[in-house]
Formats: sequence, C-alpha cells, structure tokens
Amino acid sequence: MTSGQDGPHRIEVHLDAVLAERGMTLTELAERVGVTIANLSILKNGRAKAVRFSTMTAICEVLDCQPGDLLSYRPHPPDGVQPK
Repeated sequence: MTSGQDGPHRIEVHLDAVLAERGMTLTELAERVGVTIANLSILKNGRAKAVRFSTMTAICEVLDCQPGDLLSYRPHPPDGVQPK
C-alpha cells in the first residue's frame, strides 16, 4: 500500500456509526445538511477524495459531533505484517 496523492488513503469514515447513534438516516442528514445523498454516500463509503470544511461543519452541527467522531487515521502496518 502506498501513500500520497496517488495511493490509497488510510482514513476511515465512521458516518454510519454516528448516524446509528443519532437514529438518523443518510437521507435525513442529506436534507438537513444540504448535500446530495450521492455525495454523502461517497463520503460514508470512504471513496471521497476531499471534503469541504463547510460540509464537515454542517455535518458536525447536525449530528452534534466533532470531526474526529467521523474520521480516523489507520496507520501503516509494520513491515512484513499483512493488513486485515
């Protein structure tokens, strides 16, 4: 696995878990944030290449959470160890 702009990223998105904790659907979040369901789905599934701070701010306001509740970093495994 490589890093950088062209390689796979190691950011994990926890939007599903936060939505479940709040009892909210992706559709409801999209309506309240003013973002399309398709764009939120791309973010939720970890396929987004970028997210605007204004979008992250709106998501955090609606879900009453911090950015760190939605995203985490998965470090490289040590050399010779296969990722799970």
